[in-house]
Amino acid sequence: MIEDFIDALKNFARSKTRTFLSLLGVIIGVASVIIITSIGASSTKQIQNQFGSSGLDLVSVSSGGWMRRNRDAVSVKFDEALRKDMFDSVKNIKKIWYKNSVNFSVSYGETTVSSNATAIEPGYLEMYSLELDTGSYFTVTDDVAGSQKMIIGSEVASSLFPDGNAVGKGVIVSASKVPFAFTVVGVLKEQSAGMESTTTGIYIPRGFYSKKIKPNPTADTIMVQATDTSRCSQLVTDITSYMTEKSGTEGSVSVNSMQTMIEQINKAMATLSLMLSGIATISLLVGGIGIMNIMIVTVTERKQEIGIRKALGASPFAICRQFLVESASITLLGGALGILLGIALSLAIEYVSTELPYAIKVSACFVSFVFSVFVGIFFGLSPAVKASKLDPVEALAG
Repeated sequence: MIEDFIDALKNFARSKTRTFLSLLGVIIGVASVIIITSIGASSTKQIQNQFGSSGLDLVSVSSGGWMRRNRDAVSVKFDEALRKDMFDSVKNIKKIWYKNSVNFSVSYGETTVSSNATAIEPGYLEMYSLELDTGSYFTVTDDVAGSQKMIIGSEVASSLFPDGNAVGKGVIVSASKVPFAFTVVGVLKEQSAGMESTTTGIYIPRGFYSKKIKPNPTADTIMVQATDTSRCSQLVTDITSYMTEKSGTEGSVSVNSMQTMIEQINKAMATLSLMLSGIATISLLVGGIGIMNIMIVTVTERKQEIGIRKALGASPFAICRQFLVESASITLLGGALGILLGIALSLAIEYVSTELPYAIKVSACFVSFVFSVFVGIFFGLSPAVKASKLDPVEALAG
């Protein structure tokens, strides 16, 4: 087999142009598959990095679904009775968190920042794995007492306190044109946090919201924590069914999960990469047709060589194997060069676009390489069989 491969390399040198063109087709095809799958994997990884690892076990439920205008739909109130009933009725729930949003204008000296503040329950930020750069989290006492404390994002802190040292500073908050004096007790560390913002976010105790803004409020958004991340997809389905039963109308509320969104993005990217890879393999097939033409011409040009080998006792199988090895050698070499070229170009693309994290799919390299060799064998089979069936006398006569 090794001798056949060496002979194949020698024969390639006899038809440089034809061999080069077929080899180029294989290289381009394999490299295209590597580049496409690499970009797809890198894009998926970038999206996952943007979401971060926190909040993957949470399901968000908010009022105002796509059927909210249906007159027959019953409005679902996110009150304490619903929280208890949901916890008892839906499986795989670890804890249910309620939160509300309120428009805030926060002023310190001559600087004012306007943003939506989120009224949260104690332990919510810790549960979400949102780390503090400085300061401390809210306590149960802060919630019960309705303390006028706030935790702010890094950008808000930079805007209000350019000199730093935000913790402990007093600010004036305007909510519904009513002024309140608040104390900054923490600044969030900038990090990827899915559905929460660690840069522009402003967080206050929900106890303050219920005492000073809206007594006995229903929640704007429910955050349901699953017992395990793997159960999020099923939990989305179960909560959707539960809310449909409560309202009597499908789509009365919006139910989302970051884990489900990531899974959907991964599926979409995988489908797109597969489709583009299929288009890229056309160049491999074109290269295979070129290889078949080369082998047909080669068989014609080397009739006397085939006749001599047969006259010396070479079996039809040996002749067939010789030409199959030659055709497979082209795609074997092209596949290896294509993988190297694809990885090199993928690295170059990642280098130019610094926001894309580098990711190569080893499976794509393996599959494209094996497919390229298969193309060489498949398209070289017909000329190889033709060569093995040549009559020795006719072959020697040319």
